[in-house]
Amino acid sequence: MVERGRLPAPETGLVITHFLTVRDVVRSREFYAGVFGGEVVLEENPAIVKVANTWIIMNPGGGPTPDKPDVTLAPPEPGGPVSAFMNVRVADIAAFYAEATASGAEFLTEPIDRKAELRCYMRDPDGHLIEIGQATGMLEGVYADPPAGRSA
Repeated sequence: MVERGRLPAPETGLVITHFLTVRDVVRSREFYAGVFGGEVVLEENPAIVKVANTWIIMNPGGGPTPDKPDVTLAPPEPGGPVSAFMNVRVADIAAFYAEATASGAEFLTEPIDRKAELRCYMRDPDGHLIEIGQATGMLEGVYADPPAGRSA
């Protein structure tokens, strides 16, 4: 039995966790524990990895259940659109990038200076997008340029 303090089970109030639908629970669990230095709280059904101040919960997809009657869970398809992603904030993006790359993580680009922050993106083994960012300019009141077609 896992002690309550290691689980996302508050005695008062709430906690927010992130659920990922994955193809291979073991592979995903090892990725989040290894790349992010997470603690495996539950091996599976569902797998739970505590990373910093949050929990990542992973399970295979599946069809509707009584509490979500019109919902089917599936991991992202390669090349498909992204509607949500995990945003990880780090104190030292260069150090994180080097350590994560050494752990086998694959990034879309190296960290890029976006004025407000340094950031880059990676994908987990199932293709879930993860932003890695370090606040820089925003700490001094400097923010990123607005998206193309929109004024500030």
